[in-house]
Amino acid sequence: MAIMEEKFIDINDLYRRITPALNAKVAELKRAKITISKRLLWEYCLKNIWIFKKDLRIYEMVNDILNVDELTLIQFLKNNN
Repeated sequence: MAIMEEKFIDINDLYRRITPALNAKVAELKRAKITISKRLLWEYCLKNIWIFKKDLRIYEMVNDILNVDELTLIQFLKNNN
């Protein structure tokens, strides 16, 4: 089995590729009465989940997005208002 190396043009290309996961999580959070934008969820992940991680794969990032801890996210939102 060949392993494909994931290449991104820039951070905007990466954001575009994981937008479906961000959309799914935003919709899930909305059903739980938590309002957040895709961009703010992205910033949360950058600053709180991926800040010290290296060589992340898209599937790892998608997993992180879909498994964001709601209580930690709520605290982040409170601190950023």
